Amino acid sequence: MTDTLIEKIIQTKNPVCVGLDTAFEYLPDAMRKNCTTLSDAAQAITEFNLRLIERLKDVIPSVKVQAAYYEMYGVPGMQAFSDTLQAARKAGLIVIADAKRNDIGATASCYSAAFLGETDVNGLKLNAFSSDFLTVNAYLGADGIEPFLKHCRQNNKGIFVLVKTSNPSSGQLQNRKFENGETLFETVADLVEEWGADTVGKYGYSRVGAVVGATHPNEASILRKRLKHTLFLIPGYGAQGGSADGLSVCFDGRGLGGIVNNSRGILCAYKSDAYKGLNYIDAAYAAVEDMQKDITSALHRAGKSL
Repeated sequence: MTDTLIEKIIQTKNPVCVGLDTAFEYLPDAMRKNCTTLSDAAQAITEFNLRLIERLKDVIPSVKVQAAYYEMYGVPGMQAFSDTLQAARKAGLIVIADAKRNDIGATASCYSAAFLGETDVNGLKLNAFSSDFLTVNAYLGADGIEPFLKHCRQNNKGIFVLVKTSNPSSGQLQNRKFENGETLFETVADLVEEWGADTVGKYGYSRVGAVVGATHPNEASILRKRLKHTLFLIPGYGAQGGSADGLSVCFDGRGLGGIVNNSRGILCAYKSDAYKGLNYIDAAYAAVEDMQKDITSALHRAGKSL
């Protein structure tokens, strides 16, 4: 699946992943006007997402769908989550479920089945929230990761493991040093490379990727040098303060090795003065184009043209 994602990036000449982290308040007034229940809100969110997917499907390689933005709308919200995943996959996009799952082995197996595998019902193998990639937390160690790796190998799927996240306080834990001077994020990074070692594809990257924030370019540079076979999912561009020049360190010399997420900057582009007068669909399209140009220009300046 990592090869497929990279091929989509090459095909579209675009390392942009659109984050469908869709809160009700992001929707235009007309779509929110008559909503009074969780079900109403979820239906409006689904309509918003599906229109964006249809407009953007030919110019982006991937979408990331953040589960928390749907869970807060209850059962109808999870239906919206499922409908969004299905619509994106049907449109030919690579789908990243951003759920940051993990637990002890048995429970991790259930999480993995929900997103990367199948659920057995009287011998029938059924899909719950079928996705191409899933974000996972490595805090429980190998026991909690192996069930995901099993489904990755069986079903041509992938995972992105939290390594160096984009939030300001990530350093409270992730930059803590051990007695040998190595940081926690470097230790986790080495495990990520190890976990994916037997799944490296034709572009040199494995099924086990890393979440590496655009807001920490120094750490990202360290990780890119350290992780030769690990694809980066890069949050933090735009609203969180990450820049194209800063995140260029996440890419290899071919301009590969990363996929850059942007959520609010695209979903809410129509509210920006830069896209004033455009409806939310056209504004999102324009924002994707501008982001693509920004990143590819930064890569060119860094000698890493895609």
